[in-house]
Amino acid sequence: MLGLSMKQLMCFPSQAEFERAKGRLDALSLPWGVISPEPAYRAVGVPVLVVDSEAWAEIVKAVGREFICSGWVNFEGAGDGVPATEPQAFEEDIFGWAAIVVLARCVADERKIRIIAHISGELTDAFPYLNAEMLQGCYNPNGPTFTFMDGYRMVSLYPRRITIAKADDMVDAWRVLEEVRCRVNSVWARRAHIQPCYEMREKPPALEILKRLPQTNCRACGELTCLAFAVRVRSGEASVEDCKPVFQGDFSHLKDALIEICAGLGVVD
Repeated sequence: MLGLSMKQLMCFPSQAEFERAKGRLDALSLPWGVISPEPAYRAVGVPVLVVDSEAWAEIVKAVGREFICSGWVNFEGAGDGVPATEPQAFEEDIFGWAAIVVLARCVADERKIRIIAHISGELTDAFPYLNAEMLQGCYNPNGPTFTFMDGYRMVSLYPRRITIAKADDMVDAWRVLEEVRCRVNSVWARRAHIQPCYEMREKPPALEILKRLPQTNCRACGELTCLAFAVRVRSGEASVEDCKPVFQGDFSHLKDALIEICAGLGVVD
């Protein structure tokens, strides 16, 4: 087993895929470390592997053939630990369990990570009740989506998936997912005493869009600056696809994160 000097963190969508990847390393007699979501975050995560460069190079060869990997990022040390408490149980659990299907560095801040998690439940009916209680959130009934800020993290809820931008690390992402699970289920349990709100409030700032644009001020979109373009996208006056460097040029690696954030803000379908 390795300590905390390892270089790559690898995430998996299920316990079975994690076990397959770990088995591959064991078969090659390569060292590995693990960060586990047990016990507090077991409903929203599975263990992640932490490996050195040699083990990472070998295991990547098997991705897609022997197991599925949600992604990998440089591992720069452990953050907060996982609480020793058991997950809260709910009589009616509309969230279910979460599977992280995408792990990547955050485009808006490369020191952070972004994740996409699919859930087994369905959140649409809970959005108006969340909107009534979370006054800082942005509800888009046409999505439907519900977006809010957790500190500097942007969290977007869709009917069956959740995106988190700028999480500190994997444990922080698990924490946010668990807090969403508990909040959604708590609000749903109290829905008889909550007046649902269908109002679309102020959206998060255009800077969240700007952070995911090339920021070259190339003017291909017709605006003088990327900030001006972000403001028009946020207000619904311009299409995000008008950013030609992202959708047709050399910055295509920004496309997924840009679409993701705009969908969370309700400015794209």
